[in-house]
Amino acid sequence: MHTIGFLVNPVAGMGGAVGLKGTDGLVLEALRRGAHPVSATRAEKAVLQLKDAPFFFLTCSGKMGQDILDRAGITSYRVVYDTPDTTTGDDTRKACSAFSDQGAELVLFCGGDGTARNVYDAVGDGLPVLGIPSGVKMYSAVFATSPEAVAGILLGWETSGSLHLRDAEVMDVDEEAYRNGELRAELYGFARSLFLPGLVQGAKQVFENPDEEQAKRDIARFIAEVLRGTPGMLYILGPGSTTRAIAAELGIEKTLLGFDAVKDGKLVAADMNEEGMLHILSQMGSSRLVVSIIGAQGAVLGRGTQQVSPRVLRIIGKDHVIVVATPQKLAATPVLFIDTGDPGLDEMFGEYISVISGYRIAQRRRLTR
Repeated sequence: MHTIGFLVNPVAGMGGAVGLKGTDGLVLEALRRGAHPVSATRAEKAVLQLKDAPFFFLTCSGKMGQDILDRAGITSYRVVYDTPDTTTGDDTRKACSAFSDQGAELVLFCGGDGTARNVYDAVGDGLPVLGIPSGVKMYSAVFATSPEAVAGILLGWETSGSLHLRDAEVMDVDEEAYRNGELRAELYGFARSLFLPGLVQGAKQVFENPDEEQAKRDIARFIAEVLRGTPGMLYILGPGSTTRAIAAELGIEKTLLGFDAVKDGKLVAADMNEEGMLHILSQMGSSRLVVSIIGAQGAVLGRGTQQVSPRVLRIIGKDHVIVVATPQKLAATPVLFIDTGDPGLDEMFGEYISVISGYRIAQRRRLTR
């Protein structure tokens, strides 16, 4: 029987839907804006499929682990860390140290990049780790593509009897700069992480070269033509430099890391959260969503796009989601995936997705589950 250290960051991901682009240091503000905890639900989805697997869990009391295992019907566990009423990154570090001391073979955690850094601080590369994605951005490479993929990875470990490990980047993202529209992502360290192709994401990369910029302009020219050819249609442009190039082609100043609404060539709303999108969609009628993939990592929806909640997506409709990415970015991104938090909605996108990669050019790419 394998022993797994299991912990949940109770506040991870709360800032996403309300447009905070992260939750570090902003839990109270997220609550004030109406945010709801999401990590417990995502963690439960992951461990629910492990109910009958021969795993023994070391965990934290209450909301940092025990409550989730109880709801999933898992009884093979021992509490080795007492969770305080208010948790911080220090609790994650202390819990992971306890897991290591008690003989854990792996740390399974639910959170985002901040949680990944706290876990890495405690175990370094001495203990394998695997993340259940629940943060806002999750640029690190230690995360499974979805909560459901976690079970596939761990059950593969149990079936084969051996760990398939790789060195996985843990990224340090400056959340304050991110909220101000600037991406500053630096390598924090390399953790040892479980890996199965198609079930674990890569790390975010930034691509900048002359060919890349020309590809962005070609995509922008084409999408701008589409926008101009559909008067009265509302377009929501997602974050990224490719979508910003589309806005520039239209003569609009776009929020680099936010969601902006455009209608008839004019900006009608900027940096919207979930509530703002629901409001504008209720007033504007037909709409389209334009998003780009995260390079190397492969997320189409579900990483840094939590403002586009399942409620928002169901109003827009899966057939009205336009995905754009340069050929260079696609070439460096072997896996594409969608992880909205609603598996039924994710399945509706099917096995393949069309990605606009140039002027009137698209590539058909497989979506992994």
